[in-house]
Amino acid sequence: MSASITQPASHGIPGGARDHSVAAQLSRRRGRANLIAKVLCFSATAVALVFLFAILGTLFWLGFSGLHASVFTHMTRPPGSEGGLLNAIVGSIIQTFFGVLIGTPIGLMVGTYLAEYARGSLLGNAVRFVSDVLLSAPSILIGLFAYQLLVAPFGGFSGLAGIAALAVIVIPIVVRTTEDMLQLIPSSLREAAVALGAPKWKSIVMVCYRAAINGIATGVLLAIARVAGETAPLLFTSLGNLNWSVDLTGPMSSLPVTIYQYAGSAFEDWVQLAWVGALLITFGVLALNIIARVVLRRRS
Repeated sequence: MSASITQPASHGIPGGARDHSVAAQLSRRRGRANLIAKVLCFSATAVALVFLFAILGTLFWLGFSGLHASVFTHMTRPPGSEGGLLNAIVGSIIQTFFGVLIGTPIGLMVGTYLAEYARGSLLGNAVRFVSDVLLSAPSILIGLFAYQLLVAPFGGFSGLAGIAALAVIVIPIVVRTTEDMLQLIPSSLREAAVALGAPKWKSIVMVCYRAAINGIATGVLLAIARVAGETAPLLFTSLGNLNWSVDLTGPMSSLPVTIYQYAGSAFEDWVQLAWVGALLITFGVLALNIIARVVLRRRS
């Protein structure tokens, strides 16, 4: 007598229909999950945009009313004397420019070393760790470090100390973006350059840098945006100056420090100038980002 194999009961549902039902349930479940994710993403975006436009709107509303020609032609003066922000604007431009000018090449070289020469090495991991720690360090600690190194030993505040503090802030930002952008470059581009006889340094400069220029430039812009509004490091280094001065060996005025001093004042004209200074920093950084992106897009 031959044994027969009994199939499990399918409750009257054919196999194809059952598979289709399971697939439909999975599709509906995934559709609900996708809808929930979309709603959460759009909600978070809406909240972020509300706060962003609220900040920009407040700056424009309170700062634009005090924006007049004397802001760009007069120095900071005592309350009630219709002063401006000329010395603070020039001081900020000088310190930010030289801070970025010093910090960017250093950060670019360190990021290149980590991405191209020190992958997986012990020294590279140590440098990357220190850079990440410096990237997340509070700016007031960097200002205190610059104070102990460049202010206290020389017996006075100076614009040079402020530039050094801003350069230290710039370096880890450029390091991180440079390393990340260079790691995204396909190895085939490097191999093609080496196959044509180019040395490693030339393949990095002529091939990798050109391919990663947009990302590296974005990192530099992020660094400019951060240091342009830093107050704490400059309070410990360049301190501020209510008079006109472009002497880097002495105290130098800056917009962030002037805003800090004026915002807490009891005088209405100083508070108004603080809002104007905040407006100038915000829209100055915004204009710089727009111009840089337009130039990079045309270059591409």
